[in-house]
Amino acid sequence: MLELVAEGRIAPSADEVASRAKVGLRTVFRHFADMESLYAALTHTLAEQYEMWLIPFDSSDWREQLIEVVERRTATYERLLPFKRAGDAHRHMSPAMQSHHTHILGIMRQRLLSFLPASITNDVLRFETIDLMLSFDVWERLRDQQKLDPTVARQIVEHEVVRLAG
Repeated sequence: MLELVAEGRIAPSADEVASRAKVGLRTVFRHFADMESLYAALTHTLAEQYEMWLIPFDSSDWREQLIEVVERRTATYERLLPFKRAGDAHRHMSPAMQSHHTHILGIMRQRLLSFLPASITNDVLRFETIDLMLSFDVWERLRDQQKLDPTVARQIVEHEVVRLAG
């Protein structure tokens, strides 16, 4: 399933998963009760990619920490872009994926709140715009719709986040 989605298949079937794994369809469903279970396992495996976001910062300065957040998030987003597309297509049908998505968004928001100064977190417009600029949705737009190179996309995110932070 991971390989198929990484290759751009947004909704691989159980037959495709079985074929890629070189097992029978029954074997797939011996390991996973249904497709929801398979998507839940996929989501759990991908969650490990977000662990680098929780590593302590190298710097004690909040401005440098903000740059670290930009670097960590954009690197993760770039690796997970094909999975984001698939997740967007299936999240509305998968309670496991929806729950995980909500959880990750909460972690991302709390991480920002944990180090940004009150002058930013108390300014709703500034904080929400920084949060938006650091979102996977912005990354996806820059990479997919605007067809920007990853380096240029990261520079745009960093420039705007630093500008907003002041």
